[in-house]
Amino acid sequence: MKAGSIYTAALYMRLSKDDDGAAESASIITQRKMLRSYAAEHGYAVFGEYVDDGWSGTNFDRPDFKRMIGDIEAKKVNLVITKDLSRLGRDYITAGQYTEIYFPSKGVRYIAINDGYDSDSPYSDIAPFKNVINEMYARDTSKKIRSAFATKMRDGAYIAAFAPYGYQKDPADKNHLVVDARSGEVVKRIFRMAAEGALPIEIARSLNEQRVPSPAVYRCMTHEGLEVNAYSKRQEWTSATITKMLRNVVYLGHIAQGKTTKISFKSHLTLSNPRDEWIVVENTHEALVDQETFDLVRRRTMARTCEKKGRFYNLFSGIAKCADCGRNMSATGTRKKGSPANLTCGGYKLYGAEECSNHFIDYNVLYEIVQASLREQLAISREERAAILEHAQKKQAASAGRQERAKESNGIKKRLRELEAILAKLYEDNGAGRLSDSRMNKLLSKYAQEAETLEQRLAALQNENAAPEPSFQEAREKLDKLLRQITDVTELTPKLLFKLIDHIEIGQGHYERGEHGKVKHQTVKIFYRFQAQPAIKEYTL
Repeated sequence: MKAGSIYTAALYMRLSKDDDGAAESASIITQRKMLRSYAAEHGYAVFGEYVDDGWSGTNFDRPDFKRMIGDIEAKKVNLVITKDLSRLGRDYITAGQYTEIYFPSKGVRYIAINDGYDSDSPYSDIAPFKNVINEMYARDTSKKIRSAFATKMRDGAYIAAFAPYGYQKDPADKNHLVVDARSGEVVKRIFRMAAEGALPIEIARSLNEQRVPSPAVYRCMTHEGLEVNAYSKRQEWTSATITKMLRNVVYLGHIAQGKTTKISFKSHLTLSNPRDEWIVVENTHEALVDQETFDLVRRRTMARTCEKKGRFYNLFSGIAKCADCGRNMSATGTRKKGSPANLTCGGYKLYGAEECSNHFIDYNVLYEIVQASLREQLAISREERAAILEHAQKKQAASAGRQERAKESNGIKKRLRELEAILAKLYEDNGAGRLSDSRMNKLLSKYAQEAETLEQRLAALQNENAAPEPSFQEAREKLDKLLRQITDVTELTPKLLFKLIDHIEIGQGHYERGEHGKVKHQTVKIFYRFQAQPAIKEYTL
């Protein structure tokens, strides 16, 4: 100690999440005892204790660390004591800036007890090397954690901190999702509304009007200690939230993870990974929506917030496109009596003739063309109807059965991997003398029998997948009703159009002078989802 120096000490303690299961010397309680004892032994007055419990050493934006720096700036503290250099931080650049630059510039003495470091000692050159070693430790820990997470993700384990809306974490297995009764019903309702033609903004408004808690609000309601203002400013449903949910495969019973990557363990910045690099594991939990509904909704979800004008609603929005530039056809006004609107090339409407030509078509004319084409395409005989029903029924039943069997198979495979690890641990404990031979043999017999039973069940599931599924009269009647709704086209609906038609191309019309005046010729191509070649209709008006 310098002659005549009077020190007012700050006792700084930190415990990261990585240290949570470490030895007792890493605990906050032990750190506090050590620092208080050291201060008392050397006669240092303690100004205050600063504790960051659960904060990584690579992050210097810690609450109590910042409070300590504030007290240093206010000249209330001129001595900082920690258990070791790693408690100050594990980023050697930032830790070095504090020990080599900041503390000396503020006249603050720094002591790391276990490392024997004292900034007032002439023998403190080891500090930079200690800081490098501490960062290497943090870097190695980060790699191990990433590797462990990647392994879990490939095994279908859910590793995020919170379950997605509609689910909750299984109390028996935090890496498995189970349906949340309350929010799960809301998810089903959202998909049902979207399948019936409601836009995301309309769904959001409906939920807000009925005061259904938004995902952020519901999370804070079901998890104590969460502050809703930290998760959501608006605290309501938005079209963006709905659109994101309608595209999330988690509601099909699949888990998609690894969507982002942190650029460094020292940075909070994350980068989005390409979709083909995501880790997707199917049939990991109970689905809230079937594949057909999900595909239908995904094709038609467009997060638009424009209001409907009057009573007119454009059924062909997002479907009708300009044959030349590919832009969506946009509704415009018309002077024709009885017609609600014309459809015009969106490029022409926005930018004029320099971008494209108008390609306009009367809305009612397009409606009649599409309706007539659908009737023609969907007209089937009684024999064809029976054949379709038989085929669709078998496919539907087989698909549902395979999904359930796949889910059970994944669970069995996971348990078999666990048993393999348990058996390896038994041999290890027996070899180290921690487990007697008799006890090991009993456990081996128990787990081997369980593994044999599971393997037999797995083989049976594989055989069931190869066998044909039984037919059910109830399913047949349901499919027959659905088929009649599709084939008997009395009215066009958004659901019907998006289910059967991929898009419609509107060609540029041209006029020819005929016997009774000008006649308009225009080509309309309808691209159906169930056939390769488009249905081409040319009409005259």
